[in-house]
Amino acid sequence: MSAPANPSNAVDVSRIVLEDVAGASFLVDRRAYVDADIAQLEQQRIFDRCWLYVGHESEVPAPGAFATRNVGGRPVILARGDDGTVRVFANTCMHRGAFVCREAAGTAKAFRCPYHSWVYSNQGELIGVPGQDAYGDCFDRADYALKQHRMDSYRGFVFIAFDEAGAGSLSDYLAEAKEYLDLIADQSEVGMEVVRGTQLHGAKANWKLLIENSVDLYHFRALHKRYVDYMESMGSQAPRERGGFARDLGNGHAANELPPAAARPLAHWTPMFDESLKPQMEATRQHFIDRFGAQRAQRITGMNRALLVFPNLMIIDAIAITIRKIDPVGPGALAVTSWAMAPKDEAPELRALRLSHYLTFLGPGGFATPDDIEIVESCQLGFANRSVDYCNLSRGMNREVPQTTDELPARVFWQRWRELMAAAP
Repeated sequence: MSAPANPSNAVDVSRIVLEDVAGASFLVDRRAYVDADIAQLEQQRIFDRCWLYVGHESEVPAPGAFATRNVGGRPVILARGDDGTVRVFANTCMHRGAFVCREAAGTAKAFRCPYHSWVYSNQGELIGVPGQDAYGDCFDRADYALKQHRMDSYRGFVFIAFDEAGAGSLSDYLAEAKEYLDLIADQSEVGMEVVRGTQLHGAKANWKLLIENSVDLYHFRALHKRYVDYMESMGSQAPRERGGFARDLGNGHAANELPPAAARPLAHWTPMFDESLKPQMEATRQHFIDRFGAQRAQRITGMNRALLVFPNLMIIDAIAITIRKIDPVGPGALAVTSWAMAPKDEAPELRALRLSHYLTFLGPGGFATPDDIEIVESCQLGFANRSVDYCNLSRGMNREVPQTTDELPARVFWQRWRELMAAAP
């Protein structure tokens, strides 16, 4: 497939993705990863319009708890007010714009702007203005409450929409991705929690490259050979191509699902774990069969999955669970925020194993993540050779049933990207 002639230097975003179903070809113009105008347009047409992940309700477990985040390029505060309600506020003083909260997380009755000491309650009301009489009788504190973003949650996962009128409902937006969030949330009868601590890292690469990488199992054996050798030395096997599948979940969301090669802390034992844990894990597995039936219990406890919630949320549920928010920092850089998730009622010995293997594989210093960062940076450097125009994401288009190593999830992402980027302003 060849691109249509474009005599001007302007990028026609509707022609970035070239899809030929009959010819089993799916090409992405490499300008999508390097062009500054495209990066700016993504902010306007994707991040300003989609539901975006903020955090998990377990991160603000009690009244007064808060966490600050950068979401879609905007600083926000995830807070549980004294009334027990979870809200998301713009982290900017309504007076002159400074941060009203400069801590990453904590507990507070109120947020005080350091510039002029305007004070806001943890429910967003303006409760203190030094020298308020100088503003006159028409000044109404209610007009200057913290900006509250439209927020909704599903099974504890909190999202916000900056486009308050046009984003639709969160439930409709998540579409079939809800099924995969259910598979995670149902791993505990008392609830799931984000483990205390946050990992921050980045890469000198376009954010979409790491999205592609995160839903791509085709690279596993080649790029992560060290981890494959490690798993085999521990009595496990590398992921296999057969036995799993990839799915389009609607609205740009996608997932792949496959039998685990390594152990899973939730009821899938392999020799990677101590033999003494085997009876406990088998008993847990039987408990899930009693709760959900054999078929659903197998999906919850006996399958790995990687879930992409468009545009920039990845949840990988394997030897541990990681939540990753992948944010653009211009066309050639990205920032990653990662959290570990676990059942609240998990046994201490299994929690310790979970976090150990989280760090061993999924953490920024583990077996996999440094490989992934290095390779996406290599791709970004390779794009400097402008004599090559396209990336090929066609793998599996000739199959009726997509396999886990096919590039269906990446194509689903790009199809939605194309739709939103070509939409009217």
